[in-house]
Amino acid sequence: MTPVATLELRPGKERSLQRRHPWIYAGAVARVIGRPAPGDLVRVVGADQRFLAWAAFSPESTIRARAWSFLEHEIPDDAWLSARVAASVARRAHLTRRTDAIRLVFGEADSLPGLIVDRYADQLVVQLMAAGVDARREAIVDALVTATGASRVYERSDAASRQREGLPSREGALRGAVPVAAVDIIEDGVRYQVDVVRGHKTGFYIDQRDNRRRLAQLAAGKRVLNCFCYTGGFSLAALSAGAAAAWSIDSSAEALAVAKTQQALNSIDSPAHWIQGDVFDALKRFAADGQRFDLIVLDPPKFAPSVQHLDRATRAYKQLSLAALRLLEPDGRLLTFSCSGAVSVDLFQKVVAGAVIDARVDAQMLERLAAGEDHPVSMTHPEGEYLKGLLLARL
Repeated sequence: MTPVATLELRPGKERSLQRRHPWIYAGAVARVIGRPAPGDLVRVVGADQRFLAWAAFSPESTIRARAWSFLEHEIPDDAWLSARVAASVARRAHLTRRTDAIRLVFGEADSLPGLIVDRYADQLVVQLMAAGVDARREAIVDALVTATGASRVYERSDAASRQREGLPSREGALRGAVPVAAVDIIEDGVRYQVDVVRGHKTGFYIDQRDNRRRLAQLAAGKRVLNCFCYTGGFSLAALSAGAAAAWSIDSSAEALAVAKTQQALNSIDSPAHWIQGDVFDALKRFAADGQRFDLIVLDPPKFAPSVQHLDRATRAYKQLSLAALRLLEPDGRLLTFSCSGAVSVDLFQKVVAGAVIDARVDAQMLERLAAGEDHPVSMTHPEGEYLKGLLLARL
């Protein structure tokens, strides 16, 4: 792709690009030389006209451009794009020993800003969340088919970030037919069904793979409570590992129906209680009934979509953690998570510590938890670290 314009930055605004941070905010741009369309490749220079990066232009976004490459001789054409996709796929190849559900491309962490690609068996699901990757849709799909051998590619570009880019929501088959049934996958020996058309995110919470395995390692003979269970990923991992029983709460009757189907697929006979309702209300009822649990999972939806929601989000995280700690047996374990990028690891730990204090219990943090290795974090783009968690032991 030939660059058609130049982005010149204001004096002093070149430092983040020199440190290889891929985002260029609108306030950093002094002028645009030329008339680039959304997604066009632009040459980014400093106030002194020195080259900084090749980037994709996004006139509607506060992130005015996203860097593809920081090397002047490396102009990101289709061959470059294909090689970068192939490298990203190859880095995950070893995960097929555990699962056929893998995140193949994770945006900025794989130097492909705005591109998310998940593989479920022979089905690929893509999210094109920025103007640059949206403009290069066909080249990206061709590269993915070549790198994976998959013949079915479905698009789920339906997240709010598309709106911030000035892009309409898009869904539909890019290769092959629209999936008419759930895709069967296996993760660490447990069978799941993934609805790539209507499910959350791209259909499944791939990012929690390692944390489901961690729960399974603790679950034998235990009473497990899984809050915001969706289609029961944590519950099924625990039950398949020998949990005595599991109570799973979600507001979606449809998700719970899938969970029950998956329980049957895995021939799980241990008691599994699927409860439709509000988690906060359910925790109050458990407390009133004197229920106690050995393992509790808190995996709520994104409480803080932006920094403007932090106060409300921290109150919710604290309220959840407080209620869970009061339901936890002595020597019990709590796995608590936040998927809000606006909530830092340190802030989340402080919020949970506040809940421990208010619950008047003693607890130790045994481990920090995070997304699996197919969701890496670029050292120059820490904003990519969205999922954080803690494993606590109540003493």
